[in-house]
Amino acid sequence: MIRILIFLGAVFALGLGFAWLADRPGEMVVTFNGYQYQVSLMVAAVAIVAVVAAVMIVWWLIKSLWNSPYTISRYFRVRRRDRGYQALSTGMIAAGAGDGALARKKTKEAAKLIRSDQEPLIQLLEAQASLLEGDHEGAREKFEAMLDDPEMRLLGLRGLYLEAERLGDRNAARHYAGRAASVAPQLAWAAESTLEDLTGRGDWDGALKLVEAQKSTRQIERDAANRRRAVLLTAKAQALTDSDPNAAKAAALEANKLAPDFAPAAVAAANLLFKQNDVRKGSKILEAAWKAEPHPEIAELYTHARPGDAVVDRLNRAKKLQELKRNNAESSMTVARAALDAQDFSTARREAEAAIRMDRREGAYLLLADIEEAETGDQGKIRQLLSKAVRAPRDPAWVADGVVSERWAPVSPVSGKLDAFAWRAPMERLGQLIDSHEDEADVPVLAAPAKPTKEAEVIDHPAVAKTISEAPTEPKPAVGDDQVTPVTAAAFAAIPNDAEPVEPAEELARLPDDPGVDPDDEAEKSPRRFRLF
Repeated sequence: MIRILIFLGAVFALGLGFAWLADRPGEMVVTFNGYQYQVSLMVAAVAIVAVVAAVMIVWWLIKSLWNSPYTISRYFRVRRRDRGYQALSTGMIAAGAGDGALARKKTKEAAKLIRSDQEPLIQLLEAQASLLEGDHEGAREKFEAMLDDPEMRLLGLRGLYLEAERLGDRNAARHYAGRAASVAPQLAWAAESTLEDLTGRGDWDGALKLVEAQKSTRQIERDAANRRRAVLLTAKAQALTDSDPNAAKAAALEANKLAPDFAPAAVAAANLLFKQNDVRKGSKILEAAWKAEPHPEIAELYTHARPGDAVVDRLNRAKKLQELKRNNAESSMTVARAALDAQDFSTARREAEAAIRMDRREGAYLLLADIEEAETGDQGKIRQLLSKAVRAPRDPAWVADGVVSERWAPVSPVSGKLDAFAWRAPMERLGQLIDSHEDEADVPVLAAPAKPTKEAEVIDHPAVAKTISEAPTEPKPAVGDDQVTPVTAAAFAAIPNDAEPVEPAEELARLPDDPGVDPDDEAEKSPRRFRLF
């Protein structure tokens, strides 16, 4: 648009100039070689303009003829390059779509039209085509050739890293990732693999430096970086607990400052403070962590902060934790354990039952069984509680990649991933899966017996029970193994006189202290489906 305006302005100025000359008549006289030429001023101006235009046209023609070989060669070169880039683009799309044959065809076509030293993407397309064809050895050779080119070095390292991961060679993969991280620390894949290598070797200081570099390059968010630093500092504190307690304490306190709700950091920091007789500061750290998330390791360390305390003092400290986090199953179990140690059975039983009401899990039933054994020794109730514990969900534990550990660890023993352990309940037992509602859908439901209109006499005789069970008119209720089927007198009278007598079956001996079915549980159970176990 600007060029058009400039052109129109020049034409307008030229027209004004000719109009100005036309309004001012005059003559121009030129003497040359004894001759005198006299023309009007307008004619002279037109002649000058025509001569300048003719000179410019002649100069353009001469220049075009002079540059025509270069212009023609450049035209064909540009056309060849465009065809090459078109083939390269089609090949990259084919490689992304998984069409190895088309990718290989376009690779050869692009290599003929464009030199590989001018366009590095041709090397990448060749490597991708080899991978699609299953020629992994050829692909590795192409990736290794890229290492000599500074522009392609990172791409070659990435390809070799992925090939090493595919083959399961972690050492080689971490080697290539380390080389890439030294050249370009901003690469996330290289930094993550190098971090796994450092943590696997226990180089916590090197891992901390790498996390700091990731934070400075904004590879990870600030909160994620603080979490990783807390995990690494906690691991460092655990490693230096015996060799350098002061350095371990400094690392643990920094970890707790970065993540106050991280239970392993709080436990490590408080433990080191307790060893240095700083009970007050260590207790505050544990109390803050308990408010954020109750954990049994925190409760255990808090109640035993002073080894010389009496059991009553430990019970008081457990109650203090309960005040910090009320209506929590872990708080109630902590008080119940301390009360059991203090022989305060009423408090222990009350808190254990409260924990079961809030969270029915294995540990709560086992704790209640311990209380029952210590207080009454009733083996029947103890067995009943143990059977409930077997069927109850498992207690939370440190779980990472299917591995259940009693203690926290900074990395997963399976994948080597940092901060993989999480505090959660492991997978349920097989019995819980069998008792699930999905399995109950395939099990037939037994109908409840009809309520008799008249109360009848109950006779306990095996022969009568067998005859009644075979009668089609009376439905059979679902009963347990230790119950007796009631038989009416009318049914007993229906037995034929010529029926063979049946010897009484030998009754299984029962323990005298077995309480049988808990009345509370029996009341809670409405007519249920048939269960396998």
